[in-house]
Parts: sequence; structure tokens; C-alpha cells
Amino acid sequence: MPGLKDVKNKIEGVSKTSQITKAMHMVASAKLRGAEEKMESFRPYAEKFAAAMHNLSGGVSNNQPLMQVREVDSVELIVITSDRGLCGSFNANIVAKAQQLIDQFEAEGKEVTLITVGNKANQAFKRSGKIRKSHKDIMGTFQMFNARQISQSTMTNFLLGEADEVRLVYARFVSMAKQQATATTLLPIQPPEQQEGTEEGTDNKGKGAGSAVEYIYEPDPEQIMDGLLPLHLNVQVYHAMIEVAAGEHAARMAAMDNATNACGDIIKELTQLYNKARQAAITGDLMDIVGGAEALKG
Repeated sequence: MPGLKDVKNKIEGVSKTSQITKAMHMVASAKLRGAEEKMESFRPYAEKFAAAMHNLSGGVSNNQPLMQVREVDSVELIVITSDRGLCGSFNANIVAKAQQLIDQFEAEGKEVTLITVGNKANQAFKRSGKIRKSHKDIMGTFQMFNARQISQSTMTNFLLGEADEVRLVYARFVSMAKQQATATTLLPIQPPEQQEGTEEGTDNKGKGAGSAVEYIYEPDPEQIMDGLLPLHLNVQVYHAMIEVAAGEHAARMAAMDNATNACGDIIKELTQLYNKARQAAITGDLMDIVGGAEALKG
């Protein structure tokens, strides 16, 4: 059985760790409120922007450079993680999703390059030799111009033919308890799938619940796409970065809460061990006293 001093030192060490995890939980909670408000206010804008661009793409010819569907020989992944750890499996899930896509594309004979955003993504893939560009130490203070730099870099690479497809890999904030690793196609932008034939619930003229709505644009969709497409890429990258920032704080809150509870369980076990050791020491002292008294009587 360990000595009393050793057990007491362990209890003090775990108590200090518990204080640190509680403080980190409070800090993450405070940061999450701001990040969640920012995400909730930006998410509808990003989703409507994406929907508008998809609708516009239906009226644009295939000559639009950023909409050209080519035979995919090379793929670029933009992998977005946090800069710091101590947030459970949050970053590991994003890295695992990216690695799954890398293995899939390479099995198909495609070349894969990476743009990493966040220190954890850079650390995970720096030995792979696939990183084309890395953006480190920006996830704590990123702004729209950071997303613009990333999107312009990948857009240039796409236009030069170095990448035939670009995908975003990040963690979508679903709830406080769930952040889902997600991969979405950034380039090329494709029109929504056209429904063929009539569906149940339509009349003889083809109108009904399944019919698509046609819009008239002024100026023509190609001119609108020329102006809005770079902005669309900026918005989608920035939206992914906001989702990761909010998810990081939520995951860190959960991780620190679990760590604090684990510290409490360890302290409870060590306290029981300390009491047993102290009782054993007291019993030993009493036995010595009683043995000495008996010896004196003899």
C-alpha cells in the first residue's frame, strides 16, 4: 500500500488539474456563445447564397470556367481544423474524414493535394507530402480576408487545371453534443438535378408539386455568375471556418466537463485509498503500543 504522503500528493495534483479543467470549461463556454451567435446569423446567408448560385447555374452555359466538369484526375481538399487541441475527438474526426477521401481517390488513381487550415490539420498531414499550402494560427482570429485568400488560391489552381475538383472537409455544427465531419464539393459548381418526366401529383401540363420554378434574370445569368462566383467561394469557405470554430468550443466544453468528472472520480478513489492507508498506519501504531505495554507487564 502506498504511503500517506504519496497519496496526499496525488490528491492535491488531481485537484489542481480539476481546477484547470473547470476554468477551461468556463472559457470555452464564454467563447462558444459568441461563436454560436456568429454562426447562426451567417448560416442562413451562406445556405441561401449557395441555393441562389445553384439556381443561377441552371441558366449558364458550360463555357463558364468555374463550372466546367472535367474528367477528374486530380482533387484538392481544403481541410479545416482548429489550432488547439484538448477538444476530444473533434479534430481527429475531421482528419479521419479527409484521410478516408484521400484513400478513396488514390485507390481510383487520382492525385490528391491539400490546403490545410488550422494547426491540427497541418500536423496531421505534414509528413504526407500532399500539402500545397498551409494556413496556421488563424482559426482563433480569422476574418473574411483569410477565407478570400484560401478561396482565391484554390480557384487559381482549378483554373490552371492543377485540380479538377475541389472539396471542403470540415465539421458541421449540429448541436452542442454533435459536430459532424462533412465533405462538400466547392468546385465545380453544378446546377441542381433536373427532374425527368412527370411525377405523382402533377397535372397534364407538367405543373404541380414537383415542377421547378423558372426565374428571369437581369442582366443575364452569365454576367451575374462572373461577379458573384468569387464571392460565393469566399462565403462557403468562411462559413466552414465559422462552423469549425463553434464546434471546437462545444467539443472543448464537453471534453473539459468529462475531464472534471473524471478528476472527481479519481479524487474519490484516492481519498478512500488515503483513508485505508491512514487507518492501517493507526492500527500499526496501536499494535506497537499494545505490544510494548504487554512487554513491560511481563
